Amino acid sequence: FATFSSPDFEGGGCRDHIAQEQSGMAGRFVAARILGSFRLQHNITYQSVPPGLVVGNKQDAGETVGAKSLRALLLLGAGVSSVFGFSGLVLADEAEHGLPPPSYPWPHSGILSSYDHASIRRGHQVYQQVCAACHSISFVAFRDLAGVAYTEDEVKTMAAEIEVEDGPNDEGEMYLRPGKPSDYFPKPYPNEQAARFVNGGAYPPDLSLITKARHDGQNYVYALITGYREPPAGVSVREGLYYNPYFPGGAIAMPKMLNDGGVEYEDGTPATESQMAKDVVAFLSWAAEPEMEERKLMGFKFLLAFSLAFLQVCYYKRWKWAPIKSRRIVVDVVN
Repeated sequence: FATFSSPDFEGGGCRDHIAQEQSGMAGRFVAARILGSFRLQHNITYQSVPPGLVVGNKQDAGETVGAKSLRALLLLGAGVSSVFGFSGLVLADEAEHGLPPPSYPWPHSGILSSYDHASIRRGHQVYQQVCAACHSISFVAFRDLAGVAYTEDEVKTMAAEIEVEDGPNDEGEMYLRPGKPSDYFPKPYPNEQAARFVNGGAYPPDLSLITKARHDGQNYVYALITGYREPPAGVSVREGLYYNPYFPGGAIAMPKMLNDGGVEYEDGTPATESQMAKDVVAFLSWAAEPEMEERKLMGFKFLLAFSLAFLQVCYYKRWKWAPIKSRRIVVDVVN
C-alpha cells in the first residue's frame, strides 16, 4: 500500500485518515479474493449485456444458475439464523418472566357472577393452616369476613384467639389484649429483615393484593402453587431453591406446600391439591377485591335504570314529534 511521508500529513487526523484508507483497501482486496475464488469454483463470468439483449449461451446460463444458487444459500442462512435467534429470544423471555399460566374458568369471573362463599371459607382455612406461617394479609381485618364466610359470633371468637399489642396504658406502658373484630390479621414476622433471615434471604410477599399485583393474577397464583416439577434435563437449581416454570427465573425459594389431604375441611369436601389451590385463590381474590359483588350489583342497577330512562325518552320523542312529522300543510293559493 502507498504511504505518505510529506510533512503536510504528519497530523494525527491525517494519520487516522490514512489508516482508514488502508483498512478499506485491505477489505476490498480480501472481498475481491473471495469473490474470485467463488467464480473459479462455479465457472462464473460476468460481462456487460446491453438492455433488451437476451444471451442464451451456456456461459450465461451457468452464471445465472450460480448467482441464483448463491442467493438461495444466503437467504436460507439468513432464515435459519433468524429462526434460531427468535427461538432463543422466546426461551430467554420464558426463563426471565416465567411460563404463561393457563386460563381457568373461575366461577366469579362472569359479568353477573358472584363469589363462591363456601370456597372463600375453605380458602381462609387453607391460608390459616398453610400460608399464614410465612405470608401476611395485612390489609384484611377480621370483621371483613363477617357476612362473607363467617357469622359475627364466629368472627369475634376467631379474633379473640390472638393477642394484640396495644397502649400505652395509664402508666405509659404497652400491654397485650385479646383481639377484636376491628383488628387486622397478624403478621408472621415483625419486619422484613426478620422474614429474610428466616427464609434464607427470600422475602415472602403480602398476599392481600397478590391477585391484582401479578399479571393474570388468579391464573398465575393457581399455576404457581400447583406447578412444581422436577428440573428438566440441562437445568440445574441450586440448593435451597425449587424448580417452578411459572415463577420468573424458574427457581423459587418456597417449597411445595399443597399436598392431598393437607387440610381437613369443616364441610367434608375432599382436600385434594387442586381443590385447596382453587379455594385459596378464591379467598385471595376476595381479599384483593371484596367490593366486587357490590360493584357488579350497582352496575346492573344502573344499566336497568338507564334502559328504562332510554325507553321513556324514546316514547316521549315519538309522542312529541309524531304530530309534527305527520301533519299535512295545505296552501290555498286561490283565497
